[in-house]
Amino acid sequence: MFKVAICDDHAIVRKGVREILIETSDILVVGEAGNWLELLTLLHDNEVDLVLLDISMPDRNGLDILKQLRHEYPEVRVLMLSMYPEEQYAIRALKAGASGYLTKDSALDELVKAVRRVSGGGKYVSSALSEKLIAEFGESRDALPHELLSDREFQVLTMIASGKSSADMAHELSISVKTVSTYRSRITEKMRLKNDAEITAYALKHDIVK
Repeated sequence: MFKVAICDDHAIVRKGVREILIETSDILVVGEAGNWLELLTLLHDNEVDLVLLDISMPDRNGLDILKQLRHEYPEVRVLMLSMYPEEQYAIRALKAGASGYLTKDSALDELVKAVRRVSGGGKYVSSALSEKLIAEFGESRDALPHELLSDREFQVLTMIASGKSSADMAHELSISVKTVSTYRSRITEKMRLKNDAEITAYALKHDIVK
């Protein structure tokens, strides 16, 4: 029996995922969490094989949570379940220690398949992402400018391209507006871009945001 915890800040998503998984005979949903602190409590009180983790969380970014999970609960496997397309976060999540990445618009049977494979010790990515990973790791190529960014810089880039203000970004990331400005400067310097308009145009061109 695979024991699964669901971590997503939207109750309706948690309910939908739970209803899909409870239809199976070999998967047990041991609990749900709407934020990082609730997830910590859940993991402390229960034996868990797999955490289904959303990338967009209210208190901490999902990639940050993933890294801490790998440090504090290395035996627990993590399957990222996200609204963001694979092009945006999947490779970063896998590099950070996730065992799989699944978008929320995936077919229902794909979710069950992914949970079983990751819980059993395997990896799970879509066929399209698998081809991208082969190109990413199996061939020598020059990195694209956004691939040179740190996870936090990449997160700020996506927020800029989504039209969020510095104040909104500071609030969501729990940092100061000045720190947001520092990240923006690093992004433009590393990517050789001049302003937010060029950042947004780049993100749209490379399907980082829709």
